[in-house]
Order: sequence, then structure tokens, then C-alpha cells
Amino acid sequence: MRIRPLAALSVAALSAVLLAGCAGGTPDATPTPSGTGAGADLCSVAAPSGDVSESVTVSGEVGAEASAEFESPLEVASAERTVIVEGDGDAIEEGSLVNYAATIFDASTGEVLEASGYDSEIPPAPVTVGSGADQFFGCATVGSRIVMAVPATEQAPALVWVLDVLGIAPTAAWGEPQEPVEGMPEVELAEDGTPSVTIPDADAPTELEVAVLKEGDGEVVAEGDTTTLQYYGVDWETGETFDDSWSKGAPISLPGNTYVPGFVEALVGQPVGSQVLVVIPPAQAYGEAGESDHELAGKTLVFVIDILSTQHADAAAE
Repeated sequence: MRIRPLAALSVAALSAVLLAGCAGGTPDATPTPSGTGAGADLCSVAAPSGDVSESVTVSGEVGAEASAEFESPLEVASAERTVIVEGDGDAIEEGSLVNYAATIFDASTGEVLEASGYDSEIPPAPVTVGSGADQFFGCATVGSRIVMAVPATEQAPALVWVLDVLGIAPTAAWGEPQEPVEGMPEVELAEDGTPSVTIPDADAPTELEVAVLKEGDGEVVAEGDTTTLQYYGVDWETGETFDDSWSKGAPISLPGNTYVPGFVEALVGQPVGSQVLVVIPPAQAYGEAGESDHELAGKTLVFVIDILSTQHADAAAE
């Protein structure tokens, strides 16, 4: 059985216990990532080790589906976390995109409920540390195996997670650079991948225009996917940035890609690893002036979008 992405599953599993303060976006708005804040001490944010998490005996290699033995029913009063294998890779930092695998057990019966990430068939989306997963991952190193005991909520029973930290994913598009498209805004990238945009001295287009700046090599985004991405938004008329993920320290993701229509159209059909430039007229953004009270109504919007991962709707629902 496949698991939903960790951020989504942990909302149901942990409720307010671990995800207090994790904000979501509205269906028609550009989303805002949330986190522990710049300079947060991820080691101290991680859930503490305790008798419950330390009582779980795990067998199997890191990166392979785990077996766990514990006395059931296992009483889990509060979240506990024990690192049972210390990896020798890079340490997770605030804003890191973490690739992981997990086996999840019902704490009351020992039954395996879900497992994912041990093959590439339907890999879970990487999780941004700083988006509610901090107490799971903390400052663990790549190659680590973590046992996490999670108390029951109204949405889920008490759980035991065996979580493998497989790697840290890129936070910027890595695809093959493409030739610029004449008439489109000019994009320059800083060393960390942060874009800047220069608007051409011309009238704004009246139709949606999309140009691929980097051609990725990953899974293709489909309708209804949940896509992890970086974005940088500019007002065509003023050339000013009105919103971006880069300054907030983390990529973003909204279940089902519930962004404005032109933004979604620019994503669908693009492979992961791509960077896409899209010019969105008002009708496919926030509506014409006078038709909406949104501050961006009547505006032609320009977005540079880095597509970092995607989770198909059918896989996320399993």
C-alpha cells in the first residue's frame, strides 16, 4: 500500500500535536510556506527520545522496508523520536527538501498500515523541513533511520513510524537550459537559483503564454497533481515582485495544485526538474478590474516556476 506524502498524512495522523502553526493556502491564491523560521535549531525542534520509541526494535537495512517489533498495544502518550541509525550524509537544514521512505505501524496491533519510498514506482513527494515535518526529521543526516511514536488523534490511531532519510533534493530546477523565446520577459538566476525578471517594453499579451526555460527529466505533471515548486511572481505593468517562495525560505505545495487557472495550465504536461516562464492575463489569474476585489485583479502576472516534484492524484489517494 502506498502512503500519501508525509506532510499530508501527518496532518491526519498528528493533528495539532505536531503541525501547530502550519499554514495552508487558499484555492485561488498564491500560497505561503510556513516553518520554524530562519535560524531555527532543528535539533531542538525534533521530538524527544523516550521509553516508548526506544522500546521499538527494527530490523532491515536503511532504504529497505522495515520490520518492527514492540509490545502491543503500545501506549503512546506523547510524540517520541529515536534515531536508531545515524547516517553519514549531509545534515538536514531549515528549508531542505527531504527524500524519504517510511513504514507505518498501528501501535495498538503492530500491523503494517502503509509503506512507501522503497522503490521508484510511486515515490512520495519530498518534504520541506520547516513545513510541519520538523519533529519527525529534526537535524538528522542522510542515511539515518528514525523511529517516531505518534499519539492517537480523532483522525488516526496511535502510530509507529520507521522513517529513512534517503537524500536531500534540489530546491531549484535542474533541467537542460532552453533557448529564450522572443518577446517573453528576460529571466536571470542568482547563484542559489532565485530568479529576477525584466519585463519587455511592450504591451502585455492578451493570451496565456508559456516558455520552458529548463527542460526537466522527471515525472510529468498531470491534472490534479500535488506539485512541490518554487515560484517568483511579477506584475507585468510595474515589473515589481508581488510574491515569491524564495524569500520565504522554502518551496511550496498545495493539494491538487489549486492555483489560479493560468498557473495550473503552465504546470500540466511539464516534467519535474523544469523551469517554466508563464505570462497570465487577468482572465486566467484574478479576474478583470471591477470583477474581483483581489488586489491583483486586472493585472497581467508573470511567474517563473521551478517544478521540484509531483505526486499524482491517484497515488496520493491510495
